Amino acid sequence: MSWGAWDVGFCMFGWAVTFLVLSIVAAYLGFFGLAGLAAVLVKLLFVVFLMLLAGSGLLGLIRYEPPV
Repeated sequence: MSWGAWDVGFCMFGWAVTFLVLSIVAAYLGFFGLAGLAAVLVKLLFVVFLMLLAGSGLLGLIRYEPPV
């Protein structure tokens, strides 16, 4: 296996761990009656990631070189 494939696999592992932690937090909030707090956190994260998406799109539009 080349280093490039190893990097991709390690990156995917990082995403898997991230989503595992998020799911554990969501389960904790849901199982112990804190669903209202979870809903507020989800709304906040949705807005944050929406702004990050918009910023990423704008930066992609003003780049001088096309993506590879």
